[in-house]
Amino acid sequence: MNERFVQVNPTARLWSEVRGAPQDSALLLIMGAGASGLGWPEELIDALAVSHRIIRYDHRDTGRSSWSFETHPYRIVDLASDAIAVLDAHEVERAHVVGLSMGGMLAQLLIADHPERLLSATVMGTCALSSTPLSHPDGSRTPVDRLPPVDARLLEMWSRPQEDRGLEGELDHRVEHWRLLNGDRIPFDPEEFRASERRIIEHSGRYEAPMTHGRADHSGMNRTEELARTEVPTLVISAPAEPVFPPPHADHLAQVIAGARLVEIPGMGHALPRAVHAPLATAILDHTLATDAPVRPEPGS
Repeated sequence: MNERFVQVNPTARLWSEVRGAPQDSALLLIMGAGASGLGWPEELIDALAVSHRIIRYDHRDTGRSSWSFETHPYRIVDLASDAIAVLDAHEVERAHVVGLSMGGMLAQLLIADHPERLLSATVMGTCALSSTPLSHPDGSRTPVDRLPPVDARLLEMWSRPQEDRGLEGELDHRVEHWRLLNGDRIPFDPEEFRASERRIIEHSGRYEAPMTHGRADHSGMNRTEELARTEVPTLVISAPAEPVFPPPHADHLAQVIAGARLVEIPGMGHALPRAVHAPLATAILDHTLATDAPVRPEPGS
């Protein structure tokens, strides 16, 4: 395991970590809004690291990276540039990328704007950066603004005033948040998520909940044309219990990204509980290793 700080610009420094064999193809994990790279569960990383050199990092204003939004605000598209900066710092010319939630949006920006840097992409728990309507088997079409909204319980929780709850109160709040994000199909283990969040807080050295990504400029993110003609092999993970971007958002994603495949993980919501680690790792590795196969040397060569 190797940790490194990446200086993106004079005011932004990113924490990153690499694990896995140096000779294996790189796989960059991109977390969601307000989430540290430690949000990727260890069991899932270990499963992926069997076949790839795994790189994860803390977004700006999360974890051990710079918390500088208040004095130096940035755009969401700048966070996609951060992902490229991380690859550059680790001397990775091309990588597989896996993005969850906002990380799935950043992965789409990479597909559209930096396809030469990607071996493949996997996106989940996110919406398409496209204005193309969703097409149905009967020939009807659903405009993007008519796709299902965020679960009302989450919207109510997000609307509450931000406050200092103290460490244990903050942990209680985060566990309840994950309970809603988990969806209602896979049993929720509060201790699993409490332990994960306590570890993230220890890693960060602070327990404030970062809210800056929701306030960042979200303009200039539509990539309809670029996604429709991309040649980057893309996997879309369908989560039937997804409460943030409910079905059929994943179907829409698979339609607007050229050549994308859709794979459902039974019971999955917007969280990564232990129950989804094995099937999710299998789906990702089936996708990435199929892409790697043509360039892997033959035995004995």
